[in-house]
Amino acid sequence: MEKKTINELASYVDALRPIIYINNFDFKMVDDLIESVIGKAKCLEYNNALGEIDFHSKHQIRKYNLVEFLEANLENGFDNETYLVLKDVHGELKSPDVIALLKRISENNIYKDSYHEMVFIVSEVTTIPIELENYITIFDVPLPTQDEILKIINDFITDLSISVDSEVINEIALSFKGLNEFQIRQILNLAYQDGGNITKNDIHLILREKAQFIKKSGLLEAINFSGTIDDVGGLDNLKKWLYQKEKIFSNLDKAIKFGVDVPKGILLVGMPGCGKSLTAKATATLFKIPLVRLDVGRLLGKYVGESEENMRKALQLSEAISPCVLWVDEIEKAFAGIGQSGGGSDVTTRLFGQFLTWMQEKDNMVFIVATANDISKMPPEFLRKGRFDEIFFADLPNSDERRKILNIHLKKRGKWNKEIDLISLITATEGFSGADLESVVKNTIEAAFISGKDTITTEDLLDSIHETKSISDVLKEKIKNLRTIISKFDIQPASASDSKG
Repeated sequence: MEKKTINELASYVDALRPIIYINNFDFKMVDDLIESVIGKAKCLEYNNALGEIDFHSKHQIRKYNLVEFLEANLENGFDNETYLVLKDVHGELKSPDVIALLKRISENNIYKDSYHEMVFIVSEVTTIPIELENYITIFDVPLPTQDEILKIINDFITDLSISVDSEVINEIALSFKGLNEFQIRQILNLAYQDGGNITKNDIHLILREKAQFIKKSGLLEAINFSGTIDDVGGLDNLKKWLYQKEKIFSNLDKAIKFGVDVPKGILLVGMPGCGKSLTAKATATLFKIPLVRLDVGRLLGKYVGESEENMRKALQLSEAISPCVLWVDEIEKAFAGIGQSGGGSDVTTRLFGQFLTWMQEKDNMVFIVATANDISKMPPEFLRKGRFDEIFFADLPNSDERRKILNIHLKKRGKWNKEIDLISLITATEGFSGADLESVVKNTIEAAFISGKDTITTEDLLDSIHETKSISDVLKEKIKNLRTIISKFDIQPASASDSKG
């Protein structure tokens, strides 16, 4: 346990904070932390199964419910310096009797000089009754630092008397970033049992175990994607930028030691169907790290403060599974109603502020890919430098990009042939999005199959093009407005040329 963490908790105890709420599941680690602060002072623990037990020896004293436990120990603070440790009582914190007794202990502690009784609440679930808000101090146990992770690994290796290359240790330590000590030791045990040693290949095991955390939380969605960055037609400026960042993610340990900042992420703005979502997925493949999607709708809860707590947990989880790509799709819809008044809008505004603060302050290996079709309603501070490494605008594909996109989809389906006149197709598809072009190829191949043809021709594709209503026809005014808005910001074009060809 880092000295800084012990000192911080000790400062709360010295300041006579009446109730300290420790949000953590690892009771053994929390017990060690509390004991390092209070020493051998009188300390009683409440356990849902056993009732009252001695905190230090863990021997059962008597079977109580929580109300009886608090009533029995209410006056202890007048005679001795006393600490009460309540574990997993988040459900009981809705009881008026429990709230009243905790409030009485808190007021005694604050207003009576002869009274010294403090309460630690330890639970992975944070439940704070409004009546106790002013008396409770939230204490988050920090995750292990890089040096602490290295010590955990080295201690494990020493205990088993095995030899592991220092470069492997450093790379694995980076992959453990965001996990607590309990989780790190569990994965090290699993890796050792699996192969009898710790190797670079165990990074895949770590990532697999991190994926379990995503599934169990229900707050983030793990995305499996088998495509590559080559599946993205055009957007060469954006792809060149991503290739540069890939060199950092492929050599994270060396890059960090060299003094390189870990990339924060990008915002992709542009027309629907122009490759933003595909790029988000392909980025994770390029970087060889997991892809998770943040759906703000999943975070909204029905109780006061529940949505904010879910957001905190989701962001904390993304840090735990880092390095990873965190994809926030159509971010302008996710945070719709920002700045407006009224229940739902107020919650959304708080969530947006929470997300912005995290983005600004984060020093982890979570690479954000946020996509947006329309940034006109997004507050200016969201586009400020420091939130993202770069902002790119994906316009409708130019002539060269349309050629690449048509080639990709024809080859992907085994229907490309040299007889197809791409020049005619490029001319006929001006104003088409990438999604429009994919639809043209799919519809042409389907029609050919139904009519019994073995191949497709330029004429088949042109027929499909003429039957397709492109995005520039359907959203003509919206596209014009978006381009006007984009021109007012310092946003990089995702394409190598801004020709609309």
